[in-house]
Amino acid sequence: MAITLNSGFKMPILGLGVWRMDGKDIRNLLINAIKIGYRHFDCAADYQNEVEVGEAFAEAFQTGLVKREDLFITTKLWNSDHGHVIEACKASLKKLQLDYLDLFLIHFPVATKHTGVGTTGSALDEDGVLDIDTTISLETTWHAMEELVSVGLVRSIGISNYDIFLTRDCLAYSKVKPAVNQIETHPYFQRDSLVKFCQKHGICVTAHTPLGGSVSNTEWFGSVSCLDDPALKGLAEKYKKTVPQVVLRWGIQRNSAVIPKTSKLERLEENFRVLDFELAKEDMDLIGSLDRKHRTNQPAKFWGIDLYA
Repeated sequence: MAITLNSGFKMPILGLGVWRMDGKDIRNLLINAIKIGYRHFDCAADYQNEVEVGEAFAEAFQTGLVKREDLFITTKLWNSDHGHVIEACKASLKKLQLDYLDLFLIHFPVATKHTGVGTTGSALDEDGVLDIDTTISLETTWHAMEELVSVGLVRSIGISNYDIFLTRDCLAYSKVKPAVNQIETHPYFQRDSLVKFCQKHGICVTAHTPLGGSVSNTEWFGSVSCLDDPALKGLAEKYKKTVPQVVLRWGIQRNSAVIPKTSKLERLEENFRVLDFELAKEDMDLIGSLDRKHRTNQPAKFWGIDLYA
């Protein structure tokens, strides 16, 4: 299953996120993911594993496991590189050993103090607050992103962690419309208004943290996971699936792409088996009633400022 983006390119609706994947595990995880059938991979400069990801892709291409054109590969511009978009994109391409990206996203809607291309620093000021660069507008950054399309380095461009108002602004000043808005959304943080706004205006929603962060975000942010919800456990029993499979299927049936992350082979296989069943309308409605407006990924913990305030 794939979603046709407003750029005309197709993006597989199910992908694999590589956030918090350790370098030593990446080769086996990505090679096995490709063998299982994954064709959509979500990366970012800030994940600091583009080199290892690129080595795995190179091996897959060289051994004939898959062709470059069979994969949809995303990476992201970090906050400290808003004034160096082309250089940052080229740095990511070099690390990933690619000639082009299928999708390049603005990781967060904020420019911060430059720390060197590709270094993905988050400089803090003397008060321990993120050192925001007020000289670079998001419009300036977007027009630099558009340049990447015109020179052929990137096929589609998009945004990430943008709310309705920032998304509306991007639509107003863009010549090349954002193809994707990648946001946190899951049963406990459904953001229905934002999802519907994006889809109404031809922007595909990709759900990062589609399982609510599970153990990772509980450890980092003290958040609550939807995977323990009794209603979701009941649906898993009804459909003879796991709770993560039910949650991912719900995301897909909202017409959003989902990019669950895992470092376990058995989970790779489990997460991929979500295209062979369908949730009934009453069960979609039941999950719709579980919204807690609970964000599980909150970088304010590290940045000393709530960008979502």
